[in-house]
Amino acid sequence: MYNAVFSKDYSVKRSEPPVLARTVVIDLVTRPKDEDVSGAQAPRYPNLGEDCGSTKYETIRVICFWGAFDTRIFKGKCCRDGREKRMAKKVTISMVAERAGVSRGTVDRVLNHRPHVKPELYQRVIEAMKELGYVPLREHQNLENLIPAEQEEDCRTAELCQPRTVKRRLGVVLHNESGYFRTEILRGIEAAAERLAEEGTEILVEQCETPMPDEAAERLEQLVQKGVQGIALCLMDHPMILEAVENLEQKKIPVITFNSDLSNSKRLTFVGQDPYKSGRVAGELMSKCCRRGEKLLICVGNRGFYGHRARLKGFLDRITERGLLQEDTTLAETFNDYTRTYQHVKEALKRDPSIQGIYMANHSVSGCVQALRDLGLQKKVHVISHDLTSATLRLLENEDIDFSISQNIFMQGYQPLIMLQEYLETGTLSEYEIDKTAMEVLCCEHLGV
Repeated sequence: MYNAVFSKDYSVKRSEPPVLARTVVIDLVTRPKDEDVSGAQAPRYPNLGEDCGSTKYETIRVICFWGAFDTRIFKGKCCRDGREKRMAKKVTISMVAERAGVSRGTVDRVLNHRPHVKPELYQRVIEAMKELGYVPLREHQNLENLIPAEQEEDCRTAELCQPRTVKRRLGVVLHNESGYFRTEILRGIEAAAERLAEEGTEILVEQCETPMPDEAAERLEQLVQKGVQGIALCLMDHPMILEAVENLEQKKIPVITFNSDLSNSKRLTFVGQDPYKSGRVAGELMSKCCRRGEKLLICVGNRGFYGHRARLKGFLDRITERGLLQEDTTLAETFNDYTRTYQHVKEALKRDPSIQGIYMANHSVSGCVQALRDLGLQKKVHVISHDLTSATLRLLENEDIDFSISQNIFMQGYQPLIMLQEYLETGTLSEYEIDKTAMEVLCCEHLGV
């Protein structure tokens, strides 16, 4: 049995900003079932076709990670690290892409549960992996368990890798938003936890159940009581949170914010997309879709978050520079809620049917599109949104929305923890340019490329 298999995401320790790599299972071999392989001497493996007699053998995986082989723990035995001479011919991502007739990027999105893949392309990639014997190992060892991202978003929980010996604890506090945001953030946190577990660092995650700032402050204090030495957080920009962060700074506990910053806070740094710039990009796109004098509707999520306010400001600044009038805009705050978004959009269009563009600066794009459908205005009003959720993907594909501006939410969960670890070890912070300037604007023509 010889298969080349991608396993779960794994981080490579490097001096420069880390690159996310993958552990690759390059071989399946057998060994005597009761053989002790915990020592340095390599166990004897039978050759293909060899008569093994009455000896009982079991199948184990030989895993290649940047050229070094590492046999993981099976049945409670600690197996060896070493170099195995025998190496199977690998089935590569390029081979899968060629068989499926798609790009390598599409295969990678399927493997990593990225949401923007057409269903038919997703199935072609799965079939190609089956035919070539290229089986992603995620939670089980078969392709049927490779859940499409749109089905996985509501069932995902954090299962963090734990170090054998805890030398340090880092904490994460997340606001109460669920769905795509939490799914991608948790994927990043899990990847960081797996990497840092090798260095003896444990990651503790607190997820708020309400939007109340006092709950968030309480969860920060709980992490302090558990002995964390650094905290990454994404919370509302509220005086109570700012005070809590200042208290952490006085206790010499560094804080890194991600996704949405805390203005004028004592945090160490921020990891995330520049929200003001992404708002300006949305304003530029809208200025190319609508003319001076045409009415616009802006739906923001929660202006209690700095990132939402910055997006709004960037959008308004850019459309003004392009000659559109701010007095022709209507603003609605929908708190990323489907029902509120649907009602606000429907009522605004009933009051003013001349609205020609909608800027969806929140995640409830489906509610906006449903309101347009119910009013018979589907594909008649320009819609620009942010992020690539599974719902946004379908709406782009159907041309229900014009553009969506993506960001790397996965890295926003991953990078802060790596930076905290570095800061606690060295007292310095490298200038990582993670998501600071890069952003991708997608339309229906990008899908499946």
